[in-house]
Amino acid sequence: MKRSEINMILQAAGAFFRRHHVALPAFARQSPADLRASEWTEIKARGLGWDVTDYGMGNFAGLGLVLVTLRNGSGTRDDGMVYAEKLMMLRRDQICPMHCHQRKTEDIINRAGGTLVVELFASDTAGRRDAGAPVRVMCDGILRELPAGGRLKLKPGESVTLRPGDWHAFWAEGSDCLLGEVSSVNDDVSDNRFDPDLPRFATVEEDAPPWRLLVSDYDRALP
Repeated sequence: MKRSEINMILQAAGAFFRRHHVALPAFARQSPADLRASEWTEIKARGLGWDVTDYGMGNFAGLGLVLVTLRNGSGTRDDGMVYAEKLMMLRRDQICPMHCHQRKTEDIINRAGGTLVVELFASDTAGRRDAGAPVRVMCDGILRELPAGGRLKLKPGESVTLRPGDWHAFWAEGSDCLLGEVSSVNDDVSDNRFDPDLPRFATVEEDAPPWRLLVSDYDRALP
């Protein structure tokens, strides 16, 4: 993705969150010029901040997602923070591709907008997508069973709990969706498994200065 495209997407995402009366923390509102590396030690270590991805496919409008990680346990020391939280902007008909997590349990919550469609598969004994087995998930305290490839349709206010090994893809129908995620500690570097195999982060072409840093920029920009 070109940095200029990412800048425009982030500006649109900020406006989208404001329209839905969602206020973001300071680290999501600071320009790179305003950052002080010493103050960002824990922000960098926990992977807090913006993420824009096209999963390496070069078609963000069709296959992509904007995320902001708001809080996250360190995953490396006992600080008592065993949870994470994200906000997401999912455009109408934009797909987050089929994947599962090896360790993370998460609730995906449709906070506002259109209908969130979630396609689901269970894992077989090798951890691959099982094309024949039913899948069981919790939706707002109610256990639901769907056939392999079954699709949940979640209206605003509704959610699904996904456990490690629950394969899922999702997209927005009717209108853009404001999504929330509440989960155990998040590790986007090593805990995602895609089918078919895809890179988790976008490759960035630096055709413009960054308007906001992405989490994937931190190692370079905040040594």
